[in-house]
Amino acid sequence: MNPRNLSPQEMFIRLAREHQPEHRFASRTGDFASWQAEVRPKVLATLGRAPEAVPLNPELSLEWEDRGVIKRRYLIDVGPHISASLQVNFPAGSIGGKKRPALLCWHGHGMNGKDPVMGNVISAEVAGEIQETNYDFGHQMAEQGFITYAIDWMGGGERNDRLKPHFLNTGAGRDWCNLYYLHATMLGTTPLAINLAHGRAATDFISTLPEVDSARLGVMGLSGGGTMTLWSALTDDRMRAAEIICYSDLWALFGVRDINYCGSQVAPGLFSLVDVPDLQGLLAPLPLLVNIGANDRCFQAPNAMECFRQVTEIYRAAGAEDKLHLDLTARSHAWSSLKSPGFFKTYL
Repeated sequence: MNPRNLSPQEMFIRLAREHQPEHRFASRTGDFASWQAEVRPKVLATLGRAPEAVPLNPELSLEWEDRGVIKRRYLIDVGPHISASLQVNFPAGSIGGKKRPALLCWHGHGMNGKDPVMGNVISAEVAGEIQETNYDFGHQMAEQGFITYAIDWMGGGERNDRLKPHFLNTGAGRDWCNLYYLHATMLGTTPLAINLAHGRAATDFISTLPEVDSARLGVMGLSGGGTMTLWSALTDDRMRAAEIICYSDLWALFGVRDINYCGSQVAPGLFSLVDVPDLQGLLAPLPLLVNIGANDRCFQAPNAMECFRQVTEIYRAAGAEDKLHLDLTARSHAWSSLKSPGFFKTYL
C-alpha cells in the first residue's frame, strides 16, 4: 500500500512533474508561425490589465562622471500614482554626438535595485554584489559604447517599500513581491504587467534623447532581470535584440520544486499554457543571447541546458537558429560578459 501524502508542497511538486502545458511547442505538430500566432496572445492575456500610460514629466535631478562614463538621474512618472528614478549611462564623448544604440538593463532581486547594475558603488555590500556576479553590465556596456538605462522595478532600490518609514512595521517578514502579486491580481493585473509598463515608459523617455537611435534598442538582465528581459522583448516591439542572463530552467524544477520564484515573475495560469522554453521561443526570430553558468546554483546548469535545447528546437522551426546564441561559462549565478558586446554590436 502506498503511503498517503500529507504535504501540500509535495502535492504541488508531483502535480508539476506530471503537468504538460497545453501549448508546449515540443508536444505540438505544425509550423512555428501558426503556433506563435495562436499562443502569444494567450500568454500576453495572462498579464492582466496594463496600467494606463501617463505623461512622463521628466526631471533631471543629478549628473556626474564615474570612470569616464557620464551618469544622469531623472525622475519620470511611469503610471497612475507612481514615479521611477531612471538612470542613463552615457559613454565618454557621446553627449551631443552621433546617435547610438541603447540598452535597457534590468536588475534582479535585491534591495539595491539598479545601483549595482549601473555601476554605482554606493556601499561595501554593492561592491560585493558587483564583484561576485559581475553585476555592473549597465556600466561596462556603456564603456563599450552603448547608452544604457535602468529603473528600479517594484520592491528594489529607490522603490523598496522595506525602506519607507511608514511601511517599516507593515508586512514585516513578508516577501513584498508576493504582496504586490496579491494586490495586483485583486485589481485584475500583475506585477509583471506593471513593471513592464514602467519599463516601456523608461524606453519612451530614452527614445526622446538626441543621442539615442530609437531604431537600435536592446534589453538585458540577470536572474529576475532575465525574467524582465524575456517579457520586455516579448511585449515591446522596439527591442531588436535581447540577452537573458541566468534565467533558463523549467518551472516544475526551479519554481515548484525549488521554490525559486515569486509573484514578480509569474502570471495566473501561465504554466497551464507554456513553460519557460516556450516563452523564450516565442521571441523568435528576435536575436537572443542566453547566458548559462555551469556552476549556477540558482538555475542549475543541466536544467538550463535542457531549456536551451528546447529553445533551439523552436528557433530552428522558425528558421532563425542563426539568431540564437549561447554563452556557457564556468561562472556561477553571474554575467560572463564574453559575448555581450559583440552580440549587441552585431544586431544593433
